Amino acid sequence: MRLSLSILIPLLVIGLVLSITAGVSLGAAPIPFSTVWSIVGNKLHAGMFIVGWSKGQESIVWDVRFPRVLLAALVGAGLAVTGAVLQALTRNPLADPHLLGVSSGAAFGAILALLHTGLILGLLTVPLFSFAGALLATGAVGLTTHLTRSQSADRLVLSGVAVAFVFTALGNLLIFLGDPRATNTVVFWMLGGLGLAQWQHLIYPAGILFFCLVLLIPRARELNALAMGDETATTLGIAVTRFRLLLFVTTALLTGVMVAFSGAIGFIGLMVPHFVRLIAGGDNVRVVPLSAIFGALILIWADIVARLVMAPEDMPIGIVTGLVGGMAFILILRKGQS
Repeated sequence: MRLSLSILIPLLVIGLVLSITAGVSLGAAPIPFSTVWSIVGNKLHAGMFIVGWSKGQESIVWDVRFPRVLLAALVGAGLAVTGAVLQALTRNPLADPHLLGVSSGAAFGAILALLHTGLILGLLTVPLFSFAGALLATGAVGLTTHLTRSQSADRLVLSGVAVAFVFTALGNLLIFLGDPRATNTVVFWMLGGLGLAQWQHLIYPAGILFFCLVLLIPRARELNALAMGDETATTLGIAVTRFRLLLFVTTALLTGVMVAFSGAIGFIGLMVPHFVRLIAGGDNVRVVPLSAIFGALILIWADIVARLVMAPEDMPIGIVTGLVGGMAFILILRKGQS
């Protein structure tokens, strides 16, 4: 029996709060849950709790771990929603921002900004370049399918894989031509990481995620119609070409901004929507918002694992999601054959 959204979402929000608490508490230097929220309470309202912790603990909680965990939640939600939309849009269960080349395009734009242009637009340079790269990759996929006269969902995915290889090669070329002293940082960033999270940067992924959810959730029923085919959607009065363009631009924006702040984290967009459909069905009215919450939960715990498995060193989070996601990918392929 499937729970209604009115019951399921509050339960997941409670789980999200507990996961955020665990993410801030656990690490090379564990900090008790009560201390975590006492520090947060005092930061939000000075003098709320009697100070019984060190300055070091306060710095770890507020300056290091809390923004990192919140960034993990935002990125996980953004990538999962992107995957859910792309899978419905392409009518292909294996579609995700990584597979369709969007992540590779976003990474290319970010590498260009980090190694070659510098922060010419201030803090917005990397997100804007990353979005431009994601949009360019999305356009390249559309152009490829148009030139090859391949409109099927399978051909669209194959075009995305080809575009991903091209942008990955271009990104590697930029690394090769860049300053060798900066390449180590960029390579680590390409593997995915949240260690550079800062409070002043969170406004960008949070704002874009909120904007995209406000745009996508009310149009989930239209996404259902599009998933049933263009003819069905047209019959229901949907301007298919315009709606598809809107979805592609929105997912490119969401992917570009998330990749700009976290690096290329794979498989979240692939795994999470499938997991959500197993427990909530295929209606995108449920899948899109639930994917956001489950994506946040999964990436928070992936980050906890990445921090603990080689403590005090941070393992790139993309390694964790890649290992788990690769196995999930195989299971999805197996399910498709059964």
